[in-house]
Amino acid sequence: MRTRDMNTWRQRRPGPHRVGRAALVWAVAYAGFGLACVLSGTSLLHIGGDGTGLGPAWAVVAVGMTAALISAAVVRYGMRPALRVLLLSACVLTGVMAFSLLMDVITLMAGQGVDSWASTVNKILAAAGAVLLAATARSDRVTAVPTGTAAPKPSAAPRSVQLAAWAGTLAFLPYAAMKTHWASGGTFAGVTGEEMLAVSERNGASGIFLTLESWGLDPTALLALLGVFLLRGLVRPWGQAFPRWTPFLRGRRVPRGLPLAPALLGAATLAPYGVVGIGYLALVTAGAVTMGRGDFPSEGDALLVAWIGITAFAVYGVALVVAARSYWLRTRPAA
Repeated sequence: MRTRDMNTWRQRRPGPHRVGRAALVWAVAYAGFGLACVLSGTSLLHIGGDGTGLGPAWAVVAVGMTAALISAAVVRYGMRPALRVLLLSACVLTGVMAFSLLMDVITLMAGQGVDSWASTVNKILAAAGAVLLAATARSDRVTAVPTGTAAPKPSAAPRSVQLAAWAGTLAFLPYAAMKTHWASGGTFAGVTGEEMLAVSERNGASGIFLTLESWGLDPTALLALLGVFLLRGLVRPWGQAFPRWTPFLRGRRVPRGLPLAPALLGAATLAPYGVVGIGYLALVTAGAVTMGRGDFPSEGDALLVAWIGITAFAVYGVALVVAARSYWLRTRPAA
């Protein structure tokens, strides 16, 4: 009975017209948000805490209007191959607009403030739009599923994926060691733990953040542990069925979207953030561009810390992409 109900639900899956209307509403609202930022002079891109002008806001207006025209065409004429290509292109553009959303989430979870709430809202809207546009592009692909489908048996990822997950895990060790060393009062890259705590306080860190720091526990290092836990769950069988050490849930299936949602968000943010960051740091190291020293005594100290952090994000982000894809394939319902 439950399988029949699931099949009925999927057979009644919203078609391109219904999903297209939702995408159209979002696109109009997104363009309106960008126009409001233009009229109010609000910058949507901040580098080093400083705004970069109204160019990004105008880009939001352009992306929103383009997505609105494409969605309106889908509603009016139905899904066509050319419209599908345009939808996916608009999805990529909105995904770019949502770049570094996870970094804002991590910043907020660590108890610190973001550079600009308007910028963060823009990223949230863009992420929602990317999901809607992707759903619209696929809304006419699958309208029913065969009867008798079932979740596959929990399994470990292939060896190559396991190695990628280990690389992502080990990449965070230098970062976690550096942050924990500061939290314990040590000195690294010319900055003492007390000075780093003062920087966090100046940046608006919450009381919980500062309390954990005073106890020698760096919140960002703890978040890195959560990220490693997610990565391991994507490649091990216990990521598909709750293991014995989880009370009340042991043996139950893990909802497929529970690990995939944060994994896809993290992969879409950390992988490009880290890869682009490594390219930038390589240029700085080669002397092609310069980098401010920030709160560090010299540019060399700032560069050292940046290499440790960006390398962790890059390797972990790529490993998350590989692990999420493997989990997606291994958990697909099988006939």
